[in-house]
Amino acid sequence: MMDRPLLKRRLYSCLVFVLVAALLLTYVPALAPSLKWITPPFVLALGLMFAFFVGTPCAAFNAKASKKLLQWSVVGLGFGMNLQESLASGASGMGFTIVSVFGTLILSMWIGVRLMGVDRKTAYLIGSGTAICGGSAIAAVGPTIKADERAMSLALGTVFVLNAVGLFVFPIIGHWLEMGQHAFGTWAAIAIHDTSSVVGAAAVYGEDALHTATLIKLTRALWIIPVALVSSFIFKSKGSKINIPWFIFFFILAMIVRTYVLVDYPQIGDFISGLARKGMVLTMFFIGASLSREALRSMGIKPFLLGIALWIIISLTSLAVVMQLSPIL
Repeated sequence: MMDRPLLKRRLYSCLVFVLVAALLLTYVPALAPSLKWITPPFVLALGLMFAFFVGTPCAAFNAKASKKLLQWSVVGLGFGMNLQESLASGASGMGFTIVSVFGTLILSMWIGVRLMGVDRKTAYLIGSGTAICGGSAIAAVGPTIKADERAMSLALGTVFVLNAVGLFVFPIIGHWLEMGQHAFGTWAAIAIHDTSSVVGAAAVYGEDALHTATLIKLTRALWIIPVALVSSFIFKSKGSKINIPWFIFFFILAMIVRTYVLVDYPQIGDFISGLARKGMVLTMFFIGASLSREALRSMGIKPFLLGIALWIIISLTSLAVVMQLSPIL
C-alpha cells in the first residue's frame, strides 16, 4: 500500500502536469475557448486549496520553482514590450513610487515597533516587502540585517497572504471604480507586494495595465539594492551579502531586443511573451501551494496586523493619488 507522503507527492505531480498540459493546449485554436478557466486567480486558488487540504509535499521544489519561473517569466514578458512606449506609459508613476518606498519603511518602523511592539527586524522586513516587491525584497534585505529564520518566516508569511488577497480583490475594485488601464497598472504596481501578483492582477485587467504595472513594479524592485545597502548600516551588519535581482536587468535587455532587434519580427517577441504569460499563470499555483495551514499558524498576530495596516494605508494613499492623476495616466 502506498504511503501518504508518496501519495501526496504523486497527486501534486499529476496536478502540475495537468496544468502544464492545459496551458500548452491553449495554443490549439479548437481547444482554446474551453480552457479560458485557466486564469491567474483560479490557478492561485487551486494552489491554496491544495496546500490547505492536502499540505505541501514538495515544499522545497515549490519555493525554487516559484522563484525561478517568476524570474524567467518576467524576462519573457520584456520581449513583448516596446521600451520607448513602456517608459512613456510608466513615467507618471515613478515619482510616487520613490516617495512611497521610503515612506512605507518609516511608517512600518513607527507603527510596528512604537505602537504594536513588533520586533525591529520583523517590522523592517514587513516594511521592505510592502515598500518594494514582497518576498524578493525580504529575501534580499534579510541577510543584510542578519534577520533570524523566525523574522523571515513571519514577514514572508504575512506578505504571502496579502498577495493572494490582492490578486483577487484589486481587479474587482478597479472595475468598480472604472479605472483606466494605465491608472490601474500604476496602482497595482505600487500597492500589491510581489511582482507575480502585480502581473497576475494587471493581466486580468488588460494589456495596457500589464505593461504599465510590469515596468513600474520592476523599476520599484531596483530599490532592493540601495535599501539593502542602507539597511546594513542601519542595523550595523557590515559585510553581509546583498542579493542583486539580476532578472530585472535581463527584463530591460529583453525590451531593448524587442524594440531595436526584433522590430521587423514582432511575432517572435509576441510568442516569447505569450509563453511567459503561461509561465506566470503556473507560478500562481506554486505560490498558492506554498501557503499551508502550518505556515498560517506560524504567523504571529501582531506582524500580520502590521502587514494589513501598512497595506491598507499604502493601497488607499496610492489609490487617491492615482485617481487624482487619472486624467493624465
